[in-house]
Amino acid sequence: MKNKKQILVVDDEEDIRDVVRVSLEIFGGWQIITANSGFEGLQIAKTTALDAILMDISMPDMDGFKLCAALQADPQMQQVPVIVLTAKVLPSDRLQFAALEIAGVITKPFDPVTIWRQVAEILGWAV
Repeated sequence: MKNKKQILVVDDEEDIRDVVRVSLEIFGGWQIITANSGFEGLQIAKTTALDAILMDISMPDMDGFKLCAALQADPQMQQVPVIVLTAKVLPSDRLQFAALEIAGVITKPFDPVTIWRQVAEILGWAV
């Protein structure tokens, strides 16, 4: 039996959340919680024991950079690895990712059949 890791997926696009959730649950065997905004993601992260967070950068209200900064400001959340799921990776974004200690970046469009493996590789989880 696989270890039931708990991952929070934060993306304002419902289709993306659904595809990622299904892939990580079915292929990875992990438990997935979803949030449709940075604010909702932050509230869940503060009240739930998480093994990782997978988040979009481009979101209304609170974008991924602000969410990462808020998570890093909370001592309990600093140990939770964050993977960014984004369509655009600009050189300036890479500098911000490094400053925020992002565990890894997965670019959109991604392969729904293999995204769980990318997550496992970035986090060093056995598959």
